Amino acid sequence: MAKILYADDEIKYRRLLELFLRNQGYQIYTASNGEELLDLYSDHPDTDLVILDIMMPIMNGIETCAALREITTVPILMLTALGDIENEVEGLEVGADDYIAKPFSNEKLIARVAALLRRKQIQENESLTVDGLIFNESNNEVRANEETCILTQKEFALFKVLVMNKDQVILRDTLLNKVWGFNYEGDPRTLDTHIKSLRSKIGVHGDCIKTARGKGYFYRSQQ
Repeated sequence: MAKILYADDEIKYRRLLELFLRNQGYQIYTASNGEELLDLYSDHPDTDLVILDIMMPIMNGIETCAALREITTVPILMLTALGDIENEVEGLEVGADDYIAKPFSNEKLIARVAALLRRKQIQENESLTVDGLIFNESNNEVRANEETCILTQKEFALFKVLVMNKDQVILRDTLLNKVWGFNYEGDPRTLDTHIKSLRSKIGVHGDCIKTARGKGYFYRSQQ
């Protein structure tokens, strides 16, 4: 049974989602702000998924996501206001794996939750070596020589696609489909945000991610 932590200061949403997710067979623990959720995570380090509302008192979703990313690679789903692109992008920049805008249908929520949990399960205990880079699927870790970098799920998937297709320009829409899925309805600028984050995180290999202006991106080996 997958374990989910969920933080939201709106008691209506909190109770509805708790009831709905429990009925779907998930084990769920709730909090009314980010500080409470971090305390919950300390008690439940085996958590499989975290759901964070962005607008919360004391410690908001962005701050909580950033704090979690200091200690874990657990998948994080952000809840945002409809059309709130700025917070969506900021959430992705600090390490969120996906977001969904309020109000949302139960079907859409469960699809996002199931997709994140499914990717987590598939990735556990798998590794892949490409072009001298070791991709550890269990914790979104990339190693090269003595350097190690922990990425978010989306950053990891994006970097792996680029490296596995080195020297090939991959169109923007193709990258979005491969990493975010065919049903992705968010801002396409999310891709650029993740590329920028990747370049800053992966050291010298960041320079290997090239822009094909007006088309997409590609990875060119240092060798």
